[in-house]
Amino acid sequence: MGAHRVVVLGAGYAGLAAATQLAGRVKGRGGVEVTMVDAAERFTERLRLHMSGTGQELAELSVPALLDGTGAHFRRGWVTALDTDAKAVRIEGDDPIPYDTLVYALGSVTDTASVPGAADHAHTLDGARGAAELAGRLGRLGAGATVVVAGSGLTGVEAAAEIAERYPATEVVLLGRAEPCAEMNRRAAAHVRAALDRLGVRVRAGVEVTKVLPGAVELAGGETVPADAVLWASGTRVAPLPAAAGLDVDERGRIVTDPALRSVSHPDVYAVGDAAAVRQGDRVLHGTCQSGMPTGVHAALSIDRALRGLEPRPFRFGYYHCPVSLGRADAVVQFTRPDGRPRRLALTGRLAARYKETVTASPWPTYARMTRMPASGAWWPRGGRSTRPRG
Repeated sequence: MGAHRVVVLGAGYAGLAAATQLAGRVKGRGGVEVTMVDAAERFTERLRLHMSGTGQELAELSVPALLDGTGAHFRRGWVTALDTDAKAVRIEGDDPIPYDTLVYALGSVTDTASVPGAADHAHTLDGARGAAELAGRLGRLGAGATVVVAGSGLTGVEAAAEIAERYPATEVVLLGRAEPCAEMNRRAAAHVRAALDRLGVRVRAGVEVTKVLPGAVELAGGETVPADAVLWASGTRVAPLPAAAGLDVDERGRIVTDPALRSVSHPDVYAVGDAAAVRQGDRVLHGTCQSGMPTGVHAALSIDRALRGLEPRPFRFGYYHCPVSLGRADAVVQFTRPDGRPRRLALTGRLAARYKETVTASPWPTYARMTRMPASGAWWPRGGRSTRPRG
C-alpha cells in the first residue's frame, strides 16, 4: 500500500501553517506525503499589501524556501478544478494531482462582482500583481488627483492612510456604509478618525457605492464622486471551485465545515482560512490571519489524529486583538473579547505601530518553530486564543 497523500491547496498563512505543522508531525514516521500547490513561488504577505500597493518594497519570501527541511514538497501550478469523485486536483497544463486527504486553503478575493464596473475600473489588493498595478497607477497620478477607497473596513482604512501618507499631494476619499473602525471602543475609534483627519483623508460614512465608472464612482441616490483611481475594498468572496466540485458551501462560497474543520459533505476535504465557514457557537469566524493560521494548525492536528486512528477534536478559537495600521508610525490595537467585542484596553500611536509590526512579522518565527517542533508538541501562533490539543 502506498503512502497517504495529503495535498494542501494554497500557500497563504493558513495553508503554510497546515503544511508545516503536518509535515513536522509525520516526519520520520513514513507513510505520509505532504504536497503544497500554489500558482506562485513567492509568498504574498497579505498583511502588507497596503504597503506594496503604495510602491514600498517588501522582502522576497520563497514558499519552497519556507518549506525547506520540513518534509513537505512544493508544486507550482494553477488549480483549475477539483474532482472529488476521482480524488484529484486539476492543474492547468499539467497532470492531475491525486490525493487521499485535501486541505483547501486558497483563500478569498475582493468581491468586485456585486457592483457594476468594479471589476473593470477599480484596483484591488488581492495579491502581489494587484498591489503592483495599484502602485503603478498611484505613481503616475499628478498633484491634486483624487483616489477613492471604497470600503471603510480595516483594509480600506489601512490603504487610505497609507496612500495619503505616501502621496500627500493626492486627495484620498474613503467611502463606506459604516464609520471607520466602528467595532472598536470609543477611544480607539476616535484615534482612527483623528489620524485619518491628520493625513487629509476625507471620510464619508453612511454611503453606498452602486457603480464604478471610468472616472468616478456613483453612490446610491445618483451622486457621483470624481476619481482618478479607485481601490475596491468592500467585501470578499471565495472562488467557485468548491461549489463546482459539489462541496457544501455558504452564501459567500466558503466551504461549510464540521467542528474538526472537515467539509460536511466531503470529510476527506479540510477547509482552512478565508475559504472555510467555521462556526463557533452562534457565529462564523471572519477571515483574518489571526484566525486563519490556527485553522491551518488544527487541520494538521486533525489529519494527524485521523492517520493514527484517533477521532479529531473540535476546533475552538477566540479573538485577542484587532490591529490596524495608520501609516508607518501610527496604529491602533484594539484588544477584544474572544467573540470579537472590544475590551476597554487599546494601544495607540507609535507603541501600537510597533506592536502591529511584531504581529505582522510573527508568521515567520511561527513557521520556523513548526519545522523544529517535536511530533508530540503543539505551538499556536500569536494573535488569537485556541485550544491546544496534546497529540
